[in-house]
Amino acid sequence: MKKTVLAGIIITALLLIFTVGCSQPDENIYTDHIEVEGITIEEEAVPLSAAPAAVPDILEPKTGSKQKSGGGATIDYSNLKDGYVMVKYGASGSQRLKVQVKGPSTTYTYNLSKNKWEVFPLSDGNGSYKVSVFENVSGTQYAMLTSLSQNVKLANEFAPFLRPNQYVNYSAASNAVSIAVTLTKDIADPLKKVEAVYDYVVKVLTYDTQKAASVQSGYLPVLDDVLKTQKGICFDYAALMTGMLRSQNVPCKLVVGFADNAYHAWISVWTEQSGWIDGVIFFDGSKWQRMDPTFASAANKSADIMKYIGDGSHYTTKYLY
Repeated sequence: MKKTVLAGIIITALLLIFTVGCSQPDENIYTDHIEVEGITIEEEAVPLSAAPAAVPDILEPKTGSKQKSGGGATIDYSNLKDGYVMVKYGASGSQRLKVQVKGPSTTYTYNLSKNKWEVFPLSDGNGSYKVSVFENVSGTQYAMLTSLSQNVKLANEFAPFLRPNQYVNYSAASNAVSIAVTLTKDIADPLKKVEAVYDYVVKVLTYDTQKAASVQSGYLPVLDDVLKTQKGICFDYAALMTGMLRSQNVPCKLVVGFADNAYHAWISVWTEQSGWIDGVIFFDGSKWQRMDPTFASAANKSADIMKYIGDGSHYTTKYLY
């Protein structure tokens, strides 16, 4: 009886820590609503929930001949079958820019930097997509610069989840990729690769409560910086694992959603033997449990928190990157 009560206290305390560091039960606390010619664009909240070798060829995104331009912005749609589009804004000015990727079932909104190509995944799979670029006019008002509609037929279902993109930019993370090579160099089994990378990330990183309290909307993980500081929020954990695994040709989704009321990020992986494993964390001897490196790291893999993580009812998916 005492052990049961103690286990309950431990889980409650851990969830309270994560809730204080990252949970925002009031939607208005962490999202801004931006009116765009009758369309509302939300500023995406940052997922906060607590918790040298030869570098292989990276599936580097590249531009092609299929492009559409307008208002200083260009959309490159040469690689739709490979699961991504590229967008660049080359004009001058200090105005904020947004890219909206509207797929068959989900609309994704991103910030856009100036004077460089950025990569955005087609995470919704096959179907009709509309890609639009918006420019801030004043206050919360945005105007459309250019837009493109295309029907997408992917080369395969995991094409969007192998390449670098704005959220998982492992092409700019030579150290993370090198470590992934070292960790997996003698491993052929993809699930063993997942286990090796997962164990490394959980052991090396600690949850950054100070960062969780101060991070702003629009934050994007820089994978090598996360490794250098050995600290991060859940977005950092998930993005780092995703980039390391993709660099080893293991399809991996960075999943953003809710762990109960906490805005959170975790991962899902694909292997030829198992297909998509949407709830992977560790092999318990009979099955793979949910891959949630933040909770597992911060709780030092305690039996109670692992049981909580393994219960898929606590998790609700919102976006895939």
